Parts: sequence; structure tokens; C-alpha cells
Amino acid sequence: MQLAYSHPFPYPRETVWKLIQDERVLRHAIPGCKSFSHIEQDSYHVEMGLSVGPVKGLFSGQVQIANRQEPGYYQLLVKGKGLPGEIDATAHMHIEETEQGAVLNCQMEVMVTGVLASVGQRVMGGVAKLVLGQFFKAAEEEMNKLASQV
Repeated sequence: MQLAYSHPFPYPRETVWKLIQDERVLRHAIPGCKSFSHIEQDSYHVEMGLSVGPVKGLFSGQVQIANRQEPGYYQLLVKGKGLPGEIDATAHMHIEETEQGAVLNCQMEVMVTGVLASVGQRVMGGVAKLVLGQFFKAAEEEMNKLASQV
């Protein structure tokens, strides 16, 4: 399944670059985050609870930041398992400068198994876009707290 999502930020690209990968921002931005712990450089163990439409359950997995090209591109690699199934996703994160700040464009390739796959691509696409929207809105709120420190 292919997904795309864009979110504007009221900060310069360099600020968004630093903060969107900050452990504090990630911890608070992941919807339903129950635990977030550092495994090794750029790799984190995450537990999150989801309850969006037909997708309900606790997921445990790993988030890794990879292939950084400062200040405009990186990848988020996400693998997770839960009773509803498994998720394996690669998110291509492009940060572009605009007159109002920066826009983060996310293109994702997502593979799901189990009950998640059985609900259909249309439903999963809607759930994924809702979760992405929640992530970026929460990331911006956390950035608002930390931007003065950058």
C-alpha cells in the first residue's frame, strides 16, 4: 500500500530537521505511545495502542531513522507486531523550505498482514492517514515547546 501525507510547520527547514528526529518529539508524537526506549543510535523500541475504526490493539516494534541527507531527507523504518497483525513500513521524509516555514512530505510504503490486511486497503489507507495526521499534529505541538532551545 502506498500513502502520501504533507504537513506544514511554522519553522525553518533546519529547525524542523533537528526537531522531527528528536527523541523527545518522537516519544510524544507517536499516537497511543505506551513506551519508547532507545535501543542503539537512531533505533528505538516502541509500544503503542491503537483504536481507530477496525484497527484495535497493542503493537510492539522498532522505529529506525536511516539514510539521512541533511537537511532535506531521511527515512523512517517501522516494524511492528500485535494481535491485529504485522506492519512493515518505510517512510520517505522530504523537508522543503517555504516562505511560511517548512513542509514535510511523507511518502510511505506499507505492508500489513493478519486482520490488518483483511480490512482492506481502502480502510487501512484511511486509518494510516488519520494516524499520520495525529503524529504530525502532535510533533508540531512538541516542537512548539522545544523550538526555542534549537
